[in-house]
Amino acid sequence: MKEHKARKRFGQNFLQDTRIIADIVNAVRPQPGDTVIEIGPGLAAITEPLARKLDRLHVVEIDRDIIARLKNLSFADKLVIHEGDVLQFDFRSVPGRKKIVGNLPYNISTPLLFRLSEVADEVAEMHFMLQKEVVERMVAEPKTNDYGRLGVMLQYFFEMEHLIDVPPESFDPAPKVDSAVVRMIPLPGRIGVAQDFEHFAKLVKQAFHQRRKTIRNNLKELAGDEDLQAVGINPQDRAEHIAPELYVKLSNYLAGKSLSVKA
Repeated sequence: MKEHKARKRFGQNFLQDTRIIADIVNAVRPQPGDTVIEIGPGLAAITEPLARKLDRLHVVEIDRDIIARLKNLSFADKLVIHEGDVLQFDFRSVPGRKKIVGNLPYNISTPLLFRLSEVADEVAEMHFMLQKEVVERMVAEPKTNDYGRLGVMLQYFFEMEHLIDVPPESFDPAPKVDSAVVRMIPLPGRIGVAQDFEHFAKLVKQAFHQRRKTIRNNLKELAGDEDLQAVGINPQDRAEHIAPELYVKLSNYLAGKSLSVKA
């Protein structure tokens, strides 16, 4: 089969480290009847060991040359191939509680993670290879430099664990950054339940808009000092000092206040 060259426009870096591949497959714990979706199967490094353990494996791939390769593999009869951009893929079109796995292209990782949050109610667990810096932001605790909007929004939906560090030489071509594998398990209500999710998302985005400013200044159009203090937030603190559950609490407090005014 003709050698496939990685395409920059698709953010392709192909995993080739057998130890890392085995670690990822072991973390996924595929069982024959599981519903598993792999994002970006590439040269099938993870696809093959997954398919060996599964009755069926769904794969989402945009590169037509790779799709042609997948159709010629010895285990192709186990694959359900979804051709197209994963950012447009309807994950709900695959029935059942899903395990989702993939070596995510760095250029689409953040929007894809937000998109996957929308289907968290249908997900059993997810395992992703990402830029290490992104994983550190996802799992970051308050009062650290990595803690920000991405962490708060994903921690609303998921319990997350930084599992494995992956050096550049584990890939071909080698990226210029370190990578890591993260496990994401949906856990509804782990930091509270927002009465108005859109309001909560807007609040968090605004809170981290200018990191050097105090929460009072960043949220001045949404909340006053008395609102912040009512839920236990010091108006002089910066956004990264505030625990995720306090953002939910503040959003609900403001939403409740707005309803009482309308009533």
